[in-house]
Amino acid sequence: MNSESLEQIISDYKKDFSRISSEEVYKWEAIQWFQERWDINAENFTEMLTNSFAKADNLLTARNYFPKGMLIEFSNKDSEAVRAMFLDLFDESKEVVERVDTFIRTSQNLLEKYGEESWKQHYQTANSISTYLFFRYPDSYYLYKPQKFKKMAVKIEFPELPKRGRTESIKAYFSMCEEIRSAIMKDEELCKMSQQRLGDKHYPDNAFHILTDDIIYFGSRYEPENSEWWPGETSYHPDITTEQWLDLLHNKKVFTNDSLTIMKRLLDNGGQATCTELSQKYGESKGFYNIGSSSLAKRVHKETNCPLLTKDDDSNSKWWPVLYVGKNATKNEVGSYIWRLRPELKEALEKTDLSQIPLYTQKETEDSTRQYWWLNANPKTWSFSSLRIGEEQNFTLYNITGNKRKIFQNFLDANADDYVIGYESTPVKQVVALGRIVQENDGEHLPVEKLESLSEPIDYSTLKGIKELEGMEYFQNPNGTLFKLTKEEYDVIMDIIREQNPLPQAKEELPAYTKEDFLDQVYLDEIHYDTLMSLLKHKKNIILQGAPGVGKTYTAKRLAYALIGTEDEERIEFIQFHQNYSYEDFIMGYKPHGDGFDLRYGVFYQFCKKAESNPDDKYVFIIDEINRGNLSKIFGELLMLIEKEYRGTKVTMAYNGLPFSVPANLYIIGMMNTADRSLAMIDYALRRRFSFFDMAPAFDSEGFKKYQTGLDNEMLDEVIAEIKMLNQDIASDPSLGAGFCIGHSYFSGQTNCTEEWLSEVIEYDILPMLREYWFDEVEKVRKWESRLRGVLHD
Repeated sequence: MNSESLEQIISDYKKDFSRISSEEVYKWEAIQWFQERWDINAENFTEMLTNSFAKADNLLTARNYFPKGMLIEFSNKDSEAVRAMFLDLFDESKEVVERVDTFIRTSQNLLEKYGEESWKQHYQTANSISTYLFFRYPDSYYLYKPQKFKKMAVKIEFPELPKRGRTESIKAYFSMCEEIRSAIMKDEELCKMSQQRLGDKHYPDNAFHILTDDIIYFGSRYEPENSEWWPGETSYHPDITTEQWLDLLHNKKVFTNDSLTIMKRLLDNGGQATCTELSQKYGESKGFYNIGSSSLAKRVHKETNCPLLTKDDDSNSKWWPVLYVGKNATKNEVGSYIWRLRPELKEALEKTDLSQIPLYTQKETEDSTRQYWWLNANPKTWSFSSLRIGEEQNFTLYNITGNKRKIFQNFLDANADDYVIGYESTPVKQVVALGRIVQENDGEHLPVEKLESLSEPIDYSTLKGIKELEGMEYFQNPNGTLFKLTKEEYDVIMDIIREQNPLPQAKEELPAYTKEDFLDQVYLDEIHYDTLMSLLKHKKNIILQGAPGVGKTYTAKRLAYALIGTEDEERIEFIQFHQNYSYEDFIMGYKPHGDGFDLRYGVFYQFCKKAESNPDDKYVFIIDEINRGNLSKIFGELLMLIEKEYRGTKVTMAYNGLPFSVPANLYIIGMMNTADRSLAMIDYALRRRFSFFDMAPAFDSEGFKKYQTGLDNEMLDEVIAEIKMLNQDIASDPSLGAGFCIGHSYFSGQTNCTEEWLSEVIEYDILPMLREYWFDEVEKVRKWESRLRGVLHD
């Protein structure tokens, strides 16, 4: 055993004694409470049992762990049997492992004899049984928990570790405890500190067994830290990994441009700085960094539900520790408080391309010669939204009768590189694009280039109600084509546009996504990937179908990345169908607005327009639960247009009378859950327009095996083995079949496998599904409940 490591743990326990004592002293009180009330010969044994363990709290009751509750249930059914169990357990003439095993066997017998619908398992394990022994003989025993034992043993280099499913490990734990207790008793200061906190309602702990176990509990969670920085690892951590930070950094709803600016400047400054230092070195006010950081932390918390420091108020000190650790600045340093990027966040930032984010604040230099224009297009004549990015449209200065266009002077005044707001009139009545004047008129034409499509067009009614735009030339008299905007009017409109349409991420910032990336992340072999990609490219419409948890959604997203060639979220749209989803939601329809109704365009219509204006790029539309909607009603006349042979073919839309087509560069990926018995089979009209790809659980794939091996967790290995046998049972059931098997994704995506996580997956994902599968086969459900729970509590 490494005595230096143990001494360091004990030293830090003493430093943090006040906080630890306030949180853990309940154990001394709970044991004293038990000592004063336990009476094996009590006439009402159940009442005595309940009262004796009343203050055990989380020691005997936790999430998915209810040993005390089950003991009371057993005693309500057969109190004498439970009394006999404790008589045997507390018989010190017998070997402890033998007593623990007997207690477990008897509990299983009672569960089988009196089992009820609400009884999931007996929960009597080496952990809970050691608690009963600890409460009864606190000067002889300790609180055994395998994970606590393992973590502490590794830190102090104790030669033995717990073995799963082996109650003999309890003896090894007691042996480690005794060695640690010997070291504790040599520390007179520590022993005195512990005794001084105890009163009449606490167990005196003269043998220091409770203190020993408390230090082991502290040590199992202990990480050495530099106390100079706050908060320390043992007191708070947001539990966000580098990989999660990388995902967040690419989420524009979380990391805005301002947030990335703060991050880039901190990183450039060595990863730490005061707000004053950042302000003086890079520009912006101190509040920009202070308020910006707390706002960012709030968005991170909202997105991840990460833990927060325990604070009753909403002060910054509750939020910024999500991003940083901090310390007071010295007299020689600028500012008062230094923030340092958390190492996981810093590592993620170092892997992120921030070249498009400005390092220093640049003062805007307004070009006094640039002008701004509102271009009014009649969509029944030509559509601004249908133009490709970079495509030009020539506007004639004279109409077909040879007369000058209205406000003719505007055509003459327009100069090269003037900015244009692209508006489509009735029935669209929306700003749909941005452009620029290519060159001055040649006496007959004025060429305008489309620079950007708006994925979220801006309604006429939105702009009309803004006071700053009341004097806009177009609003004064909308008859005409080209209208002048002031710089102030243009800025107001652009502010509204950018609220709904943030500047697109520069393509060079996005990493390439290859076939190798797909195979590394998705548990499919190369042959299946090639088949899947070939189907998507040639059919343009595919449906991934399979049982719950086979990774349909995860695969669809990464298949889209592989098709596009990069992780460009701007070129992917994800929706979910439901029984009330309609054509009006998907394509277009009239929606209430004020005192009347406005024509609104649906998500698919807008995404098609976006793809149409960027024909050189691939776009992917992903539909989850595609068979939950009434597909004929949702797609309407577009049911034909999604076919490969009809891509690019225009039809006139019923609502607005305008031509529309589904572009050839748009691909559709649907997903179906084959285990959903509430849904009818998908109709033939849609089936013949899609290729269907079956997905199965991938527990035996090389990728999943590599992932499972990397977690190195015996409990997970045993659970997976049970799930594979469960799938055999499901597949052989005539009323179910392979389409109902349990998928691998329930157990994927973890960097650290814990018993709590596995328990949640089994209790709240797997077992409810089995009860639905075998709703009329109670015994089969119970068998699998017992087998799966048995792995966790063996």
